[in-house]
Amino acid sequence: QEWGRFLFPDQYDIIDKHTQSGLELVEKYVKFVKERTEIEQNYAKQLRNLTKKYNPKRGCKEEQECRFSNHQSFLDILNEMNDYAGQRELIAENMMMNICIELTKYLQELKMERKTHLSEAKKSQQSLESTYKQLDSSKKRFEREWREADKAAQYAEKTDQDINATKADVEKAKQQANMRTHIAEECKNDYAAQLQKYNKEQSQFYFSDMPLIFNKLQDMDERRVRKLAQGYVLFSDTERHVMPIIGKCLEGVTKAGTNVNERNDSIALIEQYKSGFERPGDLDFEDYSQGINRASSDSSLGTLGTPKGPLELLGKNRSKPFWLFSKKSKVALSLPLLTHPLVHAPFGRDPLSYCLKEINKTVKPRISSFRTLGRMPTVTEDFGHLPPEQRRKRLQQKLDDIGKELQKEVDQSEALEKMKDVYEKNPQMGDPASLSPQINQTAQNMERLRLELSKYEVMDSPLLATDALSYRSHSNNNEPYSPDGTHSEEGTPDSSQAIYAEFDDDFEEEEELVAPIGQCTAMYNFPGASEGTITMQEGEVLSVVEEDKGDGWTRVRRANGNEGYIPTSYVSISLSK
Repeated sequence: QEWGRFLFPDQYDIIDKHTQSGLELVEKYVKFVKERTEIEQNYAKQLRNLTKKYNPKRGCKEEQECRFSNHQSFLDILNEMNDYAGQRELIAENMMMNICIELTKYLQELKMERKTHLSEAKKSQQSLESTYKQLDSSKKRFEREWREADKAAQYAEKTDQDINATKADVEKAKQQANMRTHIAEECKNDYAAQLQKYNKEQSQFYFSDMPLIFNKLQDMDERRVRKLAQGYVLFSDTERHVMPIIGKCLEGVTKAGTNVNERNDSIALIEQYKSGFERPGDLDFEDYSQGINRASSDSSLGTLGTPKGPLELLGKNRSKPFWLFSKKSKVALSLPLLTHPLVHAPFGRDPLSYCLKEINKTVKPRISSFRTLGRMPTVTEDFGHLPPEQRRKRLQQKLDDIGKELQKEVDQSEALEKMKDVYEKNPQMGDPASLSPQINQTAQNMERLRLELSKYEVMDSPLLATDALSYRSHSNNNEPYSPDGTHSEEGTPDSSQAIYAEFDDDFEEEEELVAPIGQCTAMYNFPGASEGTITMQEGEVLSVVEEDKGDGWTRVRRANGNEGYIPTSYVSISLSK
């Protein structure tokens, strides 16, 4: 079905409005898609801001928790949502490129084409109207001249019948009539020619020009509809093409949920915070009604009250080191307390004077050491402030990092040596001497890293694992111990507990020597430079006082009575049966 065949040319205005309406629809759809892309872009932006908001910052506590599967899965979800936002941005970009820009460009072409067709139709219509005006003018002239010729013929006939008219008048009237008739004939011929011309143009206008223009406009409008339909399809295909990737993002979210393993998280917590310390031993019952003397610090006056259990040792103040002059552990002397029978017995008749003397003797020597140590443990280069297990992990991590840096320097050194060799063989490529500073610097870096590597390898050996020793020495005395090597503050003591705990070390008696359980012979030298250890020479025979409890250390004693810990692997032990 063609417009030129079935639509009359006078319906030109209808076709004009129809094609204009079609172009306006394209513009409306382009605007709709643009607003859709803005929504997608805003959605993607909000998603990215959301993921950025909940992503842990570098070095924060949340980043350290990422070793747990539930925390890592949440990060995976954030990453998947970030990728999902990227796909929404891709949808917006593809819609803008494939629909908005393409349709806008095509729309401009359609407007130019439509303008051309309408201009041709208008020109044809104007040409037909001009021909019709010429026809009408010639027709009117022919009509006017014919009337004049008819009047001239009637006047000539009337003059010829008039008896009073002269022959000259009759001849003149006849000539005038003949001239008018001739002019009328010419006007008639001109009118006929104009009529023929108009009919021809009219036929061409109605049967050729306008149908052709209408068909062109129809073709243009159908192409517009087809292109618009493709835009409709692209609207869904653009999103459908990224659906597999969006599906993978959603699968990633599902996988993140299934990857959560509560058992592994519990194990990871153990691995992260495992200290390697043993549990403290049971406290001995001390029957003060029998008037016994204290043999060690575990029977100090501070234990007169109810002893703290493990849960109390792990209270909110468990991380605070015991400090002699802290607000909670100041010496609290009161007459009612000092007159208590249990306190008065060891102090004599004048307990107040005795306490002041003991304070003067025992507290002052400790002040300098407390000033040096400070209240909190400091982070040392050998990670001595950490528990044994954590210290071992940190040292191993440090060794790995130094090893990687060293390997990098070695590779760079090899590359510089090869380049220097190439320069020596081909001087035109470069001066070998120009590489000397870099080679020297690399060599210095390698030497420095090797020294650091050796230092940390020594630290990683069992020689410096003193934390376990410190803990064992404390556990033998039934003292609470914190990983930094200081006493844990056991809650908030009352005034009676404060004075007993304060003078615990001042009034304890010497501990009886434990009988040896065997002997050992040193196979290697051991410097014994750390606290709690003892020096040992190869071939030296020592008495075994305490067996290895699984931490790699054995407690021994010399003949002169000096005791300390040595590595179990450094000696050959024979226990008494």
